[in-house]
Amino acid sequence: MADLSNTTTPFSRRSFLSQVGGGLGSLAAIDLLLREEARANEIAPETNLNGGLHHPAKVRRVIQLFMNGGVSQMDTFDYKPELHKRHGEKQDFGLTTAVTSKPGPLMKSPFEFQQYGESGRWVSSVFPHIANHVDDLAFLMAMKSQTNVHGPASYLQNTGFLNPGFPCMGAWLNFGLGSLTDNLPSFVVLPDHRGLPYNNTGNFSAGFLPAANAATIIKPHTDHPIPNLHPPETARQITSASEADGLALIESLNRQHQRSREADLRLEARIASFELAAKMQLSAPEALDLSSETEATHNRYGLNEDTTAPFGKNCLIARRLIERDVRFVQVWSGAGGPKDNWDNHSDIPNELATIARSVDQPISALLNDLKERGLLEDTLVIWTTEFGRMPFTQGATGRDHNGGTFVSWLYGAGIKGGIAHGQSDDFAYEAAENITTGYDLHATILHLMGINHERLTYRHNGLERRLTDVHGHLIGEVLS
Repeated sequence: MADLSNTTTPFSRRSFLSQVGGGLGSLAAIDLLLREEARANEIAPETNLNGGLHHPAKVRRVIQLFMNGGVSQMDTFDYKPELHKRHGEKQDFGLTTAVTSKPGPLMKSPFEFQQYGESGRWVSSVFPHIANHVDDLAFLMAMKSQTNVHGPASYLQNTGFLNPGFPCMGAWLNFGLGSLTDNLPSFVVLPDHRGLPYNNTGNFSAGFLPAANAATIIKPHTDHPIPNLHPPETARQITSASEADGLALIESLNRQHQRSREADLRLEARIASFELAAKMQLSAPEALDLSSETEATHNRYGLNEDTTAPFGKNCLIARRLIERDVRFVQVWSGAGGPKDNWDNHSDIPNELATIARSVDQPISALLNDLKERGLLEDTLVIWTTEFGRMPFTQGATGRDHNGGTFVSWLYGAGIKGGIAHGQSDDFAYEAAENITTGYDLHATILHLMGINHERLTYRHNGLERRLTDVHGHLIGEVLS
């Protein structure tokens, strides 16, 4: 460290940086640090005009809707007449026990199914609003997981690995493509209002990638959606003038430190990151302020209903963030734990119906809003979960975990709507035809963003790591 003995500050440089400016440092190094490090280390080639690394991109921004807990496929999108015919019978699946229970008799869906749209897709009564969009959706009907345990399955669908410590998809996109704006983070997570999902922040981690690629977590339902965006009210000694003076002093200290390390561009990025944090003090509150939205928009997203308001607010904020060029926004439904999520072990008729009702109208509103505003020209929406559920009962009317098959769907730029790729068996117990995995889904999303999933790598512990590990195939059938 350069000699700072001629300065009068009583703090160490590290202490000073961490305390000045009402916590600006905790928000700072999201995008500018990433770009400068990429230039310094030649991490990735120059992106083309459409945002792709390896080929022209069809997608610039992504909203991922993650249903935490394991959505029951046969009660939502995977209609199985055989379950209705054989309801109450015992079927030998070769299991002595499921994850948390002994297999019970087969259970038909307690919900009515109906065909919708020109494509004739079957959708259950729990999703009456989403059902109206089936001709624009591409369904993956035979998704499969390697595990039926929440933590590893959630890691797998987010990071491509069963274990913690690996970067999630949003971090990889941030690392590979950088930011679209200097005023907001490139990767934002909007958790369920009741709490973080299984694995807590591990699902949004940068892993071994530079820390700047991790998600910025925003909690719109709290008094301080972004921690440390502004000084605490009790810190009356911090004023706009003192913050400006503090930033100027920090820059002076950084420049003095940098003079002996002129080849290291990372410090230059850190200096610039304070400017980003200052911009966020203006841009972030505006992006989260829904007062400028019309009453019709509030009603459309269900913000005036207790059931739909929390998730609806997050969906509306997601739309506002991508309008302001946030590249990747992840919206979560369901907290971690035994309740308030899609982990419906006890009572499918009531538990699933309740949480489905909380997301159905807001998701439909988001899809309509994106289309009407012309955002679908370069925006992709993903709906998914970590695994599915069993065709037999747990207790009286619950369902246990099932990694054998589940459903995801895609909507937006580069997607062929009105199709269903893959099929599960007659009981929705196992994926049977055109099986797809999280690796395939990740490879397809990266492809739409102009990235070859086999070429976006980072050397870690002697290995060229990538989001799809050594797996992944493009799901060409869903691409337009």
